[in-house]
Amino acid sequence: MTTEPPETTENAEPGTPGAAGPGPAEGGTVDGNADDAGAGRAEGAEESESGAAASQPEGAAGDSEAGDGDAAAQKSEAEAELAAQRIERERIERRKAERQGPIDSGTKLSGKAADLLAAVRAVESGAKPVAAVFSEPEPPRRPAPEQARRPQPVAADAPAGPAPETVDSVRRALADGGAPETLAPQIAAVLGESAEDQLRADPWQLLRVTGVRPEQADGFARALLGAECGPDDERRGRSVTVWLLEQAALAGHTALELPALTAALAQRGVPDADTAVQNTLAEGEALAFQDALDEPGAPARQDDEAEEDEGRPVRVLVGLERYALAEESLADGLGRLINSAPKQDGSTEEWERAASAAGSAADLVRAVSAHGLVLHTGGEASLAEPAALLRAAHSLGLRAWAVTHTPLGRERFSALLSESDRPNHDAGAESAPGVATVAGLLSGAEGPGRDADGAFDLDLLVVLDAPQLDVETAALLTESLPDGARLVPAGDPAVLWSAGPGRVFADLLAARICPQIASRRPDPGPLGELVSGVGIGELNQVEAPGKELVIVPVRDAGEAVHRTVQLVADSVPRAIGVPAEQTQVITPGHGGAAGTRALNAALKERLNPGPGRFGGFDPGDRVAYSPAPGRTVPGQVVKADAEGLHLSCAGEAVVVPKERVEQSVRHGWALTAHQAVGGRWPAVVVVLPGDAAQALSRPWVYTAFSRADRHLSVVHGVEQALPRAVAEVPAKPRTTRLPVLLRTQGTSAD
Repeated sequence: MTTEPPETTENAEPGTPGAAGPGPAEGGTVDGNADDAGAGRAEGAEESESGAAASQPEGAAGDSEAGDGDAAAQKSEAEAELAAQRIERERIERRKAERQGPIDSGTKLSGKAADLLAAVRAVESGAKPVAAVFSEPEPPRRPAPEQARRPQPVAADAPAGPAPETVDSVRRALADGGAPETLAPQIAAVLGESAEDQLRADPWQLLRVTGVRPEQADGFARALLGAECGPDDERRGRSVTVWLLEQAALAGHTALELPALTAALAQRGVPDADTAVQNTLAEGEALAFQDALDEPGAPARQDDEAEEDEGRPVRVLVGLERYALAEESLADGLGRLINSAPKQDGSTEEWERAASAAGSAADLVRAVSAHGLVLHTGGEASLAEPAALLRAAHSLGLRAWAVTHTPLGRERFSALLSESDRPNHDAGAESAPGVATVAGLLSGAEGPGRDADGAFDLDLLVVLDAPQLDVETAALLTESLPDGARLVPAGDPAVLWSAGPGRVFADLLAARICPQIASRRPDPGPLGELVSGVGIGELNQVEAPGKELVIVPVRDAGEAVHRTVQLVADSVPRAIGVPAEQTQVITPGHGGAAGTRALNAALKERLNPGPGRFGGFDPGDRVAYSPAPGRTVPGQVVKADAEGLHLSCAGEAVVVPKERVEQSVRHGWALTAHQAVGGRWPAVVVVLPGDAAQALSRPWVYTAFSRADRHLSVVHGVEQALPRAVAEVPAKPRTTRLPVLLRTQGTSAD
């Protein structure tokens, strides 16, 4: 049945998800499926997968999620609505210092130069992230997808900026080509000391700057080269090829099949796509691979058999070197774990006693006792099993550690370890199993440290939230494990995939090269029932007598923002008992009338009004801090001084230098689902405005809904798009080489 839009949580329709949606059949379904950013660009508004699958290379401008995300990835959008005046003032002052005759508004430019200037300004302000190429066509007024952030190893300090003289020389080249001079620092950082000479010799090098598109680089090249410039220019073909591969990586692919790449090049106006690819390979700017494909169900073949069978189907892939090497390194490291005997710490009888005492984790403990690589799957409740494994391993004398992707996840799992009883743990033990973040472990800031050989000083590593592992991070972790160590990737396979290239956990599950232990512990209560249904493609109506689930139907984005603020500031605290600071808002994208920027502006005005004197922020503001691409850490503003913006993130003090605030900090009352992965809050408000329908997918909805621990409110304005997305829109495929590489290791599941 359809109900009147409720004004507060108390009079909203409880229980059945869908019961209150505008128009849902039979009272609707909880249309909660918002966007699985990670899962597929379609859901994409949020995940960095954003682009579309390789089969849709060219790309439309809008893949839901990574789409516009690729520019915004490094350019962070720090509340354009609140900081517009500050941004404009800083820009004008910067230009005055850089040259005597600044272009105040771009009115002296025309044609491609004006278009490029407008695009760069939009990216800088965060108002309009650039769409990824590998995406589906963007519908009008669609919410901007979450930025796709390039995965990188965690660095201790950011590298020093380019020399001023280098920036000045690049600025001159940009001026000669009619391009915005604000690009100079980025280009100088990417191309190095000889940036000006490289840019004049090959103007399409401009494509190496995030946010610049081929048509804009073409205009710059015409201005510099004149009659020498043409669509068949070899330099253009190479640059566009590399650019397309970068866009594919932002969409989650580690490589592209050759037909998809050549089709994308043709759509970009490259006359001879095959020659462009060959030139790119010859210059070493990309690598090509021929992967033999086995027929479904056929046994893996040995190398000598493969050489004799010339009729086996193959696929030709082209990829960037960094991802190709990472994927090969990961496959080698996993093969080492699988094919070598794990370190023997404890007898078979001791392991069996530990397994018998581990309850539901008994099968997991037994598998880990005999194998170097074991996969564990399950939802939130299943975290008790990795915790039991760590305690059992620790009781046997193993140096056992777990890592999570976020500080919130680390604190949650640490609490689980400390609250659980430990029947096998020696009372006199000096330490318990440790918990760190992935970034902290890799950087050395957390964890057990490294031994004399540079390997982690541990015997067992459990990686929680394993679906968030991109191929580069997974390779770094695996390479760092000592011989004889055990690795247990664990996580919920239904959540969004990693922000970076690859689908490591899904590829491992599909390859079946090691034991897989599936938890039988379901998440409890109405929310657990709802999320479990979403995971198998069903949006069920559930009974929620304690108002664990409330549907709030809305007619438009403006009403969605109003109801969201009301829920966070008033209804949820009063009816559910969860204060505003423990309630997280999740929405499909950053842009749009009900995206994170609009919601954060409205929530700040209600919950912590202020002038935003510190780069748009005030003490007490909730923020999302990105210390590195692909990582989001929730925090709160403490103060600001000459050192920068002082934050408190998961109990740790963080100081963000003034020059990096705009790039790495934004308000955090509202997040995208991909930013929220790895976190869990007492109450969650999922906002689904009508224009978010194109962004919805099953993984996005699953991820957003499963962030709630006690209460979930769904601000529902997408009508039947929600149940349709849950039932029909799975994660979009990603092209990776890991399954084939794992087969060449000659491994098989026991």
